[in-house]
Amino acid sequence: MPSSAYQFNVPITSLPIIGSDKAFPVRRIYCVGRNYVEHIREMKEGDERDPPFFFQKPTDAIVLDGATLPFPVWTEDYQYEIELVAAIGKAGRDIEVGEALSFVFGYAVGLDMTRRDRQREARDRRLPWEMGKSFDNSAPCTALRKATEIGHPNNGPITLSVNGTLKQKGDLGQMIWKVPEIIANLSTQYELAAGDLIFTGTPAGVGPVEPGDIMTGTIAGVDTLTITVGSRSR
Repeated sequence: MPSSAYQFNVPITSLPIIGSDKAFPVRRIYCVGRNYVEHIREMKEGDERDPPFFFQKPTDAIVLDGATLPFPVWTEDYQYEIELVAAIGKAGRDIEVGEALSFVFGYAVGLDMTRRDRQREARDRRLPWEMGKSFDNSAPCTALRKATEIGHPNNGPITLSVNGTLKQKGDLGQMIWKVPEIIANLSTQYELAAGDLIFTGTPAGVGPVEPGDIMTGTIAGVDTLTITVGSRSR
């Protein structure tokens, strides 16, 4: 006779903290769309003067450095986007730009993995981006480095290579909206809290990957993220 008891053993998603035996429990994942001019131009969408806009990924989309990602279902155009990730360490809303960095606990290197064909379909049909952005294993991320140790990176190289070939090369200084402005704007729409991650946008050079490809993303002064693309999901 089947049991009527449900089992709710839901793991807590967290990121390691470099130099600490504690972990950073992830509450929400926010992502900024179109935050580098050259990426806007290569995607041929949006006004370069538009204010920042946001979408979310599920918390359990996090994948740790060194992992192998299964090639996702429902896409033939699986693409990378290298991004600086800011981790929020305390709650706040309607945060002033000048106070915003005091809310940042630390930084990491992340990938906003994208089912580009599904994203384009959503755009063309004026539907939410979730079908192209918010799928399983879509948010690879390194461990966090504390802001008290590395400061607040606002310039320096951000790059991604696939199988050793450079694909994305930009500079954090090219962000249209800087981290304090992103936090201030986002906090007018949501109350931010400890455990929130903000993926801050990607430079130009996004493109597809296939099973067996190795992606290596680096942000100067932050970290390097290495992720392998696995076989197609069934």
